[in-house]
Amino acid sequence: MTANRIATGVPGLDEVLTGGFVPASSYLLLGGPGAGKTVLSLQFLRQCRSIEGCCLFLSLTESVDTICRDAHSFGWNLEKINLVDLTLTDDQPKTNGEYTVFSPGDVEEESIWKKIYAAIDEYRPDRLVIDSVTNLRYLSTDEYQYRKHIHQLINYLSKRRCLSLLLFEPGELEREQSIAMAVDGVLWLHRDISRELVTEIRSLEVSKFRGSGYLPGCHPLRITADGIVIHPHRVEILKRPGCESMLMPTGIASLDNLLKGGFHVGTCTLLSGPSGTGKSSLGTHFLVQAAEMNIRGIMYCFEEGKESILERCRGINIPLEEWLENGIVSLREINPLELYPDEFLEIIRRDMEDDDRQVIVIDSLRGYNLAMGEFGNLVANLQNILNYIRRKRGTFFLVNEMQKIMGDLRISEDGVSYLADNVLMIRYAEYSGEIIKVIACLKKRHGDFQPDLREFKITGKGILVGEKLSRLRGLLTGVPHVEDLGKKPMLNL
Repeated sequence: MTANRIATGVPGLDEVLTGGFVPASSYLLLGGPGAGKTVLSLQFLRQCRSIEGCCLFLSLTESVDTICRDAHSFGWNLEKINLVDLTLTDDQPKTNGEYTVFSPGDVEEESIWKKIYAAIDEYRPDRLVIDSVTNLRYLSTDEYQYRKHIHQLINYLSKRRCLSLLLFEPGELEREQSIAMAVDGVLWLHRDISRELVTEIRSLEVSKFRGSGYLPGCHPLRITADGIVIHPHRVEILKRPGCESMLMPTGIASLDNLLKGGFHVGTCTLLSGPSGTGKSSLGTHFLVQAAEMNIRGIMYCFEEGKESILERCRGINIPLEEWLENGIVSLREINPLELYPDEFLEIIRRDMEDDDRQVIVIDSLRGYNLAMGEFGNLVANLQNILNYIRRKRGTFFLVNEMQKIMGDLRISEDGVSYLADNVLMIRYAEYSGEIIKVIACLKKRHGDFQPDLREFKITGKGILVGEKLSRLRGLLTGVPHVEDLGKKPMLNL
């Protein structure tokens, strides 16, 4: 924890705030109904129980029994937190019609402010939550007096060196900008519905944090069984270390010949082609080949389940299962409809830093694109992932599906090819009345390669790459044909 900071108790929030809350400061926590304001504030107070001092929660919206019941659903014990119920009850004045001499502003407003100060004086808290300040606005009939009371309260808490969270409805902030100006920080909890994913999207945004820097942008969050978890959006530093001279052979002699030795360690390779050409199988083969060099790797499967991949590998003689059993290779199934881009990057970080995974395969780019939602575009998020993997000197394979089986050649349909150091293209072609697959290297940034078109075939004995198809023409224009039929080179193991 950064010196002179107080932990928030919310996973990920300390990183967003570059260390936590600043002591003796006041923060406005904004969010609509159901955004998670009360949950976050309770997490904060629970974290502070281990710190010397008093924690106080003043509730103006819900009864203490309701708060304790909701906290119990998370498995939380609130015994060491002082909960004070300031909600209107049956023995308190309720409606404007019941007053015949005094207005609500002269009775209810004055009464509630006295109770707030009385509770603060009684408990002398070091950490305070008021849920919510919006209710004080509703009880007030005089905007000037309301603003005056709020500013006096903030100044009073500051003099007492009390760290406070004031919960507030975002709609009211448009009329009460002076409150945002008075506090030391403003945190927003957003809750939206994704039109593309037809699911809920939650995020946190910091718009003000006096006396410190913070991570800008929207940071995805989830409300889990343990409370709120935030996935900080970190822009990875664009730092490109020198390419390592070590070559990683593919394990297929003819393909190594095409690539003049294989791929350089620490580079990004795009495996591009239409559906059914064998891109995923080739990516799995590279993963196993790295394992045979004792390099730990992982495949993130956005489209195909683990059992399906194992069954396919058994049928084409790729010994994936034995490497899974000894832990050198790992498969992680990813549901793109349940994942934020920053959440996925956190998974990659943990796998590379905690489990020493140095070869990363994403299968596929189209599946990953579904996870974008409203959090930026594909290229920006992929660039962030690639910047991190390159900084860690990892080797990255990206499976990219092309929609068109034939027609004009495109390396990718999403404009990501510039990110790749190497590009392998697999396409369909017609040769002597037979549909065949053809592989070619279109790009190798850190070395030479053979500019050949070669037959690519997946058999029960493994992946085969043939010799140069010297008579095949027109593959890149979308109208492949044979100039002089002759005899097609044979594929041998």
